[in-house]
Amino acid sequence: MKRLICILFLVAAVSAQAQPYWNQDNRIMPLRLPVGERPEFMDLNGDGRQDAVKSYIHGNIPILWLDEDGNMAPGDIEGDTVNDCLLADRDGDGVYDLIVKYADQTGNGRADLQLIIDYPHGIHQNSRNYMYVFDDDGDGVFNYIDWNEMELRCWEKNGISDFYTDYSGNSTFLKTHRMPDQLADLRYQWENPFLFYDYDGDGLSEMAVRFCDGQLPDKAAEAAGYDLQQHQGWMHWFSMGIDMDNDNVAGNDFDFDMTLCYRGEKGVNYSECAHPLKNMRGLPEADRFFPDARFRLLTELIYPDRKQAFAKGFAGKWSRALFVWDEDDDCGRWERVELYDNLDAFKMGTGGGGLDNNSQADVAGDRGEWDEDFSGGGNIYIGRFDGRIHLYGAERGAWRIDQNTRHYQGFNRTWQNTVPGGFATVEYLDTDGDGFLDLIKYDLDGDRQYETQMSLKDIGIDDNCEVLDVSKMKYRDYTRLFKKVSKGMWQRAMDARKVARKYGIETRWYAKLLDARTLREKYHDGWWFQFYIYKDLEERFTRTGDTLSLKNLHHAYYTGGWKEML
Repeated sequence: MKRLICILFLVAAVSAQAQPYWNQDNRIMPLRLPVGERPEFMDLNGDGRQDAVKSYIHGNIPILWLDEDGNMAPGDIEGDTVNDCLLADRDGDGVYDLIVKYADQTGNGRADLQLIIDYPHGIHQNSRNYMYVFDDDGDGVFNYIDWNEMELRCWEKNGISDFYTDYSGNSTFLKTHRMPDQLADLRYQWENPFLFYDYDGDGLSEMAVRFCDGQLPDKAAEAAGYDLQQHQGWMHWFSMGIDMDNDNVAGNDFDFDMTLCYRGEKGVNYSECAHPLKNMRGLPEADRFFPDARFRLLTELIYPDRKQAFAKGFAGKWSRALFVWDEDDDCGRWERVELYDNLDAFKMGTGGGGLDNNSQADVAGDRGEWDEDFSGGGNIYIGRFDGRIHLYGAERGAWRIDQNTRHYQGFNRTWQNTVPGGFATVEYLDTDGDGFLDLIKYDLDGDRQYETQMSLKDIGIDDNCEVLDVSKMKYRDYTRLFKKVSKGMWQRAMDARKVARKYGIETRWYAKLLDARTLREKYHDGWWFQFYIYKDLEERFTRTGDTLSLKNLHHAYYTGGWKEML
């Protein structure tokens, strides 16, 4: 009788799948895997119970669910998202090329780890993703797969920056764009890790920390059939993306303002940072379904976690420091303000040899600075000459101006080739090698020639400033720093207005800049108001031949000491 009931149940389950799952190939988001059709129930280890089910989605794409924790019931047509593993053969060549593995690391009955292995397949021969996502804050969000296209879409988002992959709140992911069969030691990754920090508990991320393992030659690995370049526990990249004014809100989920990045071939060794990995091992009889089943044998991953990250990063022996500030405040990316390259200030476009040579960099609106010998230790200072935050030790900096954020930092930058003319550009140099910028050059008309420049030394200004040791700074110190900078910038603007009134310069032309309300607006508009007043006064004194007032103006503007002129 029990046998008959079981057979009838299986027949009913199969009949229920006569119709395709309702949400496949529709024009709405496919947030879940379609329920498979034509299920085939499997007993892989011969113990008399079902431990796998094969079915088909989108008509003819084979998928296989493996029961990795022994709770699949007879007739189940899919596995669970706690410990089970899903495989899909997207191009129908007999090889499963998409693997999605869930694992419960804490034993609370919920997955807090998701592994995706995305092999080259069909027309997508560039697909190479081996990626772990950890759900550190327990919100249940992992990576995003478009189940219509059957493709990993890590950057799919709602609105500006509400990403479907879990980059918000407290989260961790590890990723490399190579396949497991190319790697000798699967415990290491390339982005190892990417960490997101939610300091105020609002479910959004105020900081992101990125480590990259630079890979080194390993002839033994090559001889064993793997790639020559292997991850061996040496980080060559440590960066921090910081929301300096903590103004991210729903609808503007990511708003990082500053990135500090340290680089070096062997910046820091992290090979002792081992972390247990649980519930990866499934039935040995299922290993034959995987192109490379070694990941199922892993008992640990090696990476600095969120508690170890800062100590590891600041302990590195770095050779370069890079800095970028998002002056037009348009960065909605998930990980950082993308870095400018220390290249030509006027060339534009991906691979064009300019500041935005990096395909993810903003074409304009950011300010980059570069310390090519790490002489400044990756620290920062508030520049006396402009009241802004700068990279200590930087030999050079450049700001390509996008005053009103017209050229938004998007993911597709091909439109940049149609940008007419150039941008206003400011370049900064440290001419005496003391770690502080002292020469400022301006190209305001966008003709790619600097028409004016100002040497702080020539006008008798000491460029030395207090250096801030970022290794001792916490997130609250960064927000306090920006508050100080923003208020200081606004005070400079108010002092400049008094000087303008004294000399009869009409300030109502700039009324919009005096309507600032947020910290960011006071920072941005305060700088611009000063600059306009400075240039108006400069023009006045030059036209009238008042050289003494002109000298005093230069000193007042480049020290913030506007009150000197009152």
